[in-house]
Amino acid sequence: MAPVRIIDSSYVAAPPPADAPPPEPIKLNAMEAQWVGVPPLHHLLIFGGDGETHLPPFDAVLRSLKSSLAATLQATHAPLAGRLHYLTDTGDVAILRSADDAGVRFIAAECDAADVRRLAGDKEQDAHTFERLVPALDTSVLPHPVLAVQATRLGGGGVALGVTLHHGVADGRALWGFVEAWAAACRGDAPPTPPVFDRARVSMPGGDELARRVLRDYTPNLPVASLPPSVAMEDRARFCRRTFTLDAQHVQRIKARISELGDAHGAPLRRPPSTFVAVVALAWTCFVRCRPFPADEDVFLAFIADVRDRLDPPAGGDYFGTCITICLARLPARELRAERALAAAAAAVQGAVREMVADPLGSYPGWEFLRIFGEVPMDRLMNVSGSPGFRVYEIADFGWGRPTRTENVGMNRDGQVALVRARDGGGVQVSLSMLQTDHMDAFKADFLGLLG
Repeated sequence: MAPVRIIDSSYVAAPPPADAPPPEPIKLNAMEAQWVGVPPLHHLLIFGGDGETHLPPFDAVLRSLKSSLAATLQATHAPLAGRLHYLTDTGDVAILRSADDAGVRFIAAECDAADVRRLAGDKEQDAHTFERLVPALDTSVLPHPVLAVQATRLGGGGVALGVTLHHGVADGRALWGFVEAWAAACRGDAPPTPPVFDRARVSMPGGDELARRVLRDYTPNLPVASLPPSVAMEDRARFCRRTFTLDAQHVQRIKARISELGDAHGAPLRRPPSTFVAVVALAWTCFVRCRPFPADEDVFLAFIADVRDRLDPPAGGDYFGTCITICLARLPARELRAERALAAAAAAVQGAVREMVADPLGSYPGWEFLRIFGEVPMDRLMNVSGSPGFRVYEIADFGWGRPTRTENVGMNRDGQVALVRARDGGGVQVSLSMLQTDHMDAFKADFLGLLG
């Protein structure tokens, strides 16, 4: 672990206009309320070390990032400068903004002992250094901020930009929409379509009372935002991490192999596998093969689906919030060790997607993802976040070139997988956390072997 030294800590504010009425509270809906006690999103962007990036001096980087963050907050993302509050009179949790709020904490740091080329490599990651390159956000007691950022100078002429955002306020799509707007402002370009924070866009059965029930179930001690012991997150500092990059040819090869195999019985799949289905089927197969699960026991796969455009009425792609549901697939372990394992896994993933499409809010476990913790054996579950549709390397150019690496630092589970579109634009980046290094080594051998 390389030492990180904080050299400055300040705030970037976006107070409401002095002559304007106080902004209305943005109350979290039930889909978001369950995330109040869950660790925030932690994402890291690393720039430099690739021979393509042209970084200005670090002081200039800091000035550009601060001024463009202030402009982004004022123009399109003002609620992110607010705080998450527990409203004792109603039992709701809401984003509130006032003129007294300090704003978004902006940390400047240096870590000259961490070489940018090594941090951005595909080999086993320095997870402990990654943790220190994203800003801490104390979400244990409300009220608290919802966003913090950190810029760190790295050895070898690189810069790391860490973003921490509360998961009750935003999902991955919303987070990357914010980064895209911030990067455009930093480049001096026109902003993308501004987001909409109006929670009326998401119609949940039960409305506010359902959200309050969820808060009582999962964070019963509010304003202390702690989860019950049965669903508490693991200490991710214990995990080893590795990143695999599949180029476009790898993806097409896996798709073709799945299509040739058919389902577990050799029958053609209902439809050709998408990139997501193919990559997740490959990862799930390797996850099961690297562990000594009894052949007849079921193993599980959970993955996130964005349902903005699947709700009735649709929330719209410009909706800023957490608007996701959880899909669950299961198979006997033996089917993921058999000759047609990839196709069996793909068929199961497609089946879970069909269930979600038919009933976006009601399909098991649906939007209430924390139910999984009480009903599915965690040691037999692989969970997937992110998407090959997240164009992080394209949208996160702050004016000095694309990131050399992006990583989801907030991986809290043994067997967690995070996906983004690869830097080459045609492939997929697959990041994985595991508790045991021998499991990781076995996963790597099988993963690379199946890629052929």
